[in-house]
Amino acid sequence: MNITVYDEKHGYGQYTATEMSAAAPVHLPLQERVPGVSGQAFELKSWYRAWTKQRKALPGQEQEPALMRVEAADEFQATIPWSQLDQAVFLYEQDGKPLHKGFPIRLYVPDGSSECLNVKSIVTIRFLYSEKADEASYGFKNVVSPEDLRLRK
Repeated sequence: MNITVYDEKHGYGQYTATEMSAAAPVHLPLQERVPGVSGQAFELKSWYRAWTKQRKALPGQEQEPALMRVEAADEFQATIPWSQLDQAVFLYEQDGKPLHKGFPIRLYVPDGSSECLNVKSIVTIRFLYSEKADEASYGFKNVVSPEDLRLRK
């Protein structure tokens, strides 16, 4: 399963969890950041910096995003201020194998404002510069199709 990564300044791409972890410069046992949870993880911010460098960010584009928004396969999403992501990691492997629960990757935000920011089964990651927020937000997307609206009349 591919993970779509979108950045307002650096474009987008689709990657597997293996491709993302291979590009990450800092890997660590998850237990170093989240006691009691096993598995291999890579740091979010160091991965992001490597990813933008790989995409050949132009001078002046080194600015870090204001927010990161992740969306899970079950339509749960979290929007997190960049300042809460200093210790954030993506879990990608447990017992030497891809994730069974939370596939393809799972976000852990140890210094975030809520445990609800630990989002499993991430399929979309967005790095946003133009939106601002002081607090994280999370919940399920409220997606209503035109057909659903017609039926509710």
